[in-house]
Amino acid sequence: DQALCEAALSARCFFALTELGVPFPCTEHGEFMGYKTDHDRGRRATSAGPYTSKLMTEALERSVKEKQILILDQMQAIQILTYMNQVKGILCLDKNIHSEPAYKIIWCKNVILATGGPAGMYHDSVYPVSQTGSTGMAFEAGASGKNLTEWQFGMASLNPRWNVSGTYMQVLPSFISTDQDGNDEKEFLLDYFNELPDLLSMVFLKGYQWPFDVNKIFGGSSVIDLLVYQETVLKKRRVFLDYRVNPGNLEKDRDLPYASMIPEAKEYLSQAGACFGTPIERLKHMNEPAILFYQDHHVDLFKERLEIAVCAQHNNGGLSTNHLWETNLSGLYAIGEVCASHGVTRPGGTALNAGQVGAVRAAEGIFLKKRTHMKEASPSTESGIKERLRIQALDRIRLSEHAEGNCPLSELWINASKRMSAAAGMIRNQVQMETALKETEDDICQFMQKAKSPSVSQLSLFYKLYDMLLSQKMYLFAMLDYAKAGGGSRGSALYTDSTGELPGFPGCQTFGELYRCRLDQKMHGQEVQEVTLKEGTPSASRRPVRPLPDVDYFFENQWRIYRERMGMMD
Repeated sequence: DQALCEAALSARCFFALTELGVPFPCTEHGEFMGYKTDHDRGRRATSAGPYTSKLMTEALERSVKEKQILILDQMQAIQILTYMNQVKGILCLDKNIHSEPAYKIIWCKNVILATGGPAGMYHDSVYPVSQTGSTGMAFEAGASGKNLTEWQFGMASLNPRWNVSGTYMQVLPSFISTDQDGNDEKEFLLDYFNELPDLLSMVFLKGYQWPFDVNKIFGGSSVIDLLVYQETVLKKRRVFLDYRVNPGNLEKDRDLPYASMIPEAKEYLSQAGACFGTPIERLKHMNEPAILFYQDHHVDLFKERLEIAVCAQHNNGGLSTNHLWETNLSGLYAIGEVCASHGVTRPGGTALNAGQVGAVRAAEGIFLKKRTHMKEASPSTESGIKERLRIQALDRIRLSEHAEGNCPLSELWINASKRMSAAAGMIRNQVQMETALKETEDDICQFMQKAKSPSVSQLSLFYKLYDMLLSQKMYLFAMLDYAKAGGGSRGSALYTDSTGELPGFPGCQTFGELYRCRLDQKMHGQEVQEVTLKEGTPSASRRPVRPLPDVDYFFENQWRIYRERMGMMD
């Protein structure tokens, strides 16, 4: 039902953004065209350049301000206040006040979380540093998680954090490996391909097969991700993209063997008029804003290499919601990436559509709830509930006052995020995940004894760290539960029994031979894993995937149902 909603409302939401001024490109006749993106069977993607999401949020914010809707800025939500599984309010750290700790409770019947995925969990991440998520707060309140096992990983630059997808790959840069000090340079991909055109073809395909995908390892472009992962994580080296020289150590005046590449790459580069020069010259010709983006972040691709790694990029799981994007807690809605409306192989950019569609559905859900005239508690009862919740809020506030450890918050954060990247990233091992879960639970249990007492300026990080550890606990538990139930490699996660260098890679020819584990496309493909935190203990359950709704599209019937639903017959 959520997939149907996202498809049905996609055009409406897209055109709403164009009317708000987001400059999606169109032809001189007003036609919006598309291009092929990650996990896309057609050409369903569009873009307004590298700052598309920024342009979207700016346009939406202008619309909110024009409607004179109150914005409570610099309020960091740190606890959802509930009673009898119903939302009653949220506790916020007021970051507008710097002289002393300041908190506010916002009493409300509905909360819409649009806080993104729990990006702070991973050290190797392409998310902006400021984007940490707040999913732990929802778990603590009793909201269920869904498909937390499913993430998306792919190659990204480390500074600034940015996906090196699309034309960054299609212009065919060189991949250079060095030791940690920048010495011992080598074009390491050449060691794994017999012919240069094969290497170039796989690099080209990373453009719109950007995420790592276990189905694209043998004979596919995900072999590039595995080689970069092996070089950086297992061999402890550094990997750079060099746009100044062509791959293969070719002489400067010699062209790449375009004619010998796969037809898809050859035809694309030919149609783009880009069968010439160096990678940076091709990138300037095809997509100059891609160069300007890095220049804006003080990286000149004409003069320097770009350091990369395989990073977490998107959470395809998240909070479990119904077809109105409401969680199992009455009044708590989750939209965008914090909501688990994505599948194992999410087409690129889907979260931008999901955020808009989820907003429409949540608004309609709140409207319909008001229409049912839900019975409210008496003023005296409501007052008693609020007093109980104020005491609960005080307990959260005092959490920071009781911190008595010696470890700086930043050190705890780095240690926890590195542990998550090592055990629960693109490659996962059950033994390592069990160790990571135990260490995470220890960090939570001993949080007050480990964490150094925060100053006023550190309070924000203090609460984010606690939220992040709660998220890690739930995600690691879900991954372990999946593995113990026989779940294997799928999507962007490779489950293996190996704890060292990838066995036999890249010489062997079959998945099982290579990783001593199995693919999992069918075994768990029609079920949904849900996890819930109750009194500090996580639990897991499974249910069938909800079916695609069988809708009666006879107009007169739907016209009557619509009028009844919207109150037009009252």
